[in-house]
Amino acid sequence: MPREKVVRIWDEREVVYSPERWRCLREKREKAMGIMERLRDLDPHIYGSVARGDVRKGSDIDIIIPYQVPSYLIELALEGLISRRRIVMATPWHLIKGHIEIDDETTVTFPLTSPTERELEFYRWGGMVDIEGVKSGLRVPGVNKKLILIVPTERGHIEREVIGRESEVARLLGVSIGTVEERVKILTRRDSIGRTGIYLDEDVPEWMSFEEALKTIADRDPNVRRKVRERGRV
Repeated sequence: MPREKVVRIWDEREVVYSPERWRCLREKREKAMGIMERLRDLDPHIYGSVARGDVRKGSDIDIIIPYQVPSYLIELALEGLISRRRIVMATPWHLIKGHIEIDDETTVTFPLTSPTERELEFYRWGGMVDIEGVKSGLRVPGVNKKLILIVPTERGHIEREVIGRESEVARLLGVSIGTVEERVKILTRRDSIGRTGIYLDEDVPEWMSFEEALKTIADRDPNVRRKVRERGRV
């Protein structure tokens, strides 16, 4: 799929959903709910387009456990569903995360080191809903990869540009202005130089726990080792 580019065309517009789009949202939320019920005791959230509601047929279902938890608890809850296990770190300065892939469109993410408040704001930036919110049909505002603020409505959603209204976006999403400015800088920079890749993306062997695999990586990689020492133990 082509990389989505930042949009700066209009000030505001309304998008009215078709019956097919409402059905797509319902189906993706029902699928997410089945996984979240398994993870109920671990406080799972959905984030991104499934939380906001602006889904398409190819939209991913992203579930986050927003705090550090032993990985075996997640794997026990998802027993029989796991297709791939990965450790991911966007840059040497970012959070180290575990990814459990259920299928091509569904991933459960959890921090392997203690997240900062700024790192948790990343998920609120894109829109994040807990299990009770999903059950009640709650949709929340958030910003997509094109730097468009999505504000849910009864008929669909309102789209607004983020650039030029950063303070308004920060207040609406409950995040710091620093988070908004950082995301704007990163996404607009990608438009000018392209995506520069990810620092760490490594499969976890089936005979290893996430924590054991992270220790192995930290033993050979000083950036990972530093992050583990700063934020948590393995």
